[in-house]
Amino acid sequence: MKPYHRLLCAIAGLLAVSSGWAAEPAAKSDGRAEVTFAHPEKFADVRSYYSENDKDRDALLDQLKEYIVLKSKTYVPEGQKLLVTVTDVDMAGDFEPWRGPAMQDVRVVKDIYPPKIDLEFKLVDAKGAVLKEGKRQLRDLAFQMKISINRDDELRYEKALLDDWLRDDFPRQK
Repeated sequence: MKPYHRLLCAIAGLLAVSSGWAAEPAAKSDGRAEVTFAHPEKFADVRSYYSENDKDRDALLDQLKEYIVLKSKTYVPEGQKLLVTVTDVDMAGDFEPWRGPAMQDVRVVKDIYPPKIDLEFKLVDAKGAVLKEGKRQLRDLAFQMKISINRDDELRYEKALLDDWLRDDFPRQK
């Protein structure tokens, strides 16, 4: 085996082993948020590829769940709990299969395909008394006008919707 082949194999092996170490840790719940999804199989559009795939959908929903749990630490005061039921998700962009087989698995993001999330929530205190509750239809028709730090995150537009909702409904305590 030539030296550069050995080097390439060594690098590939290190990347394979280290990929587990580089993975972002799952959000640890401190009890401030609980997220459920009501009938995710009926959600408008939660997928990375044109074909339906439950594993892909569940992986994306898990990312949204972890994000809400993580962000709730900032907006929900200690001793309170945010109970969120997501009733629909329609990711920004859409698949345009009429563009041909080469573009079938490409999500095209345009102004006409804004992100949408429908949810119900309750904010309860330590004794279970409801402090605030409601239903929200989160929409952002100007979603492409915002600056996004993480352009590689396929859920960046949906996470921005959630950020706006949390900031508006649960202002930080001074």
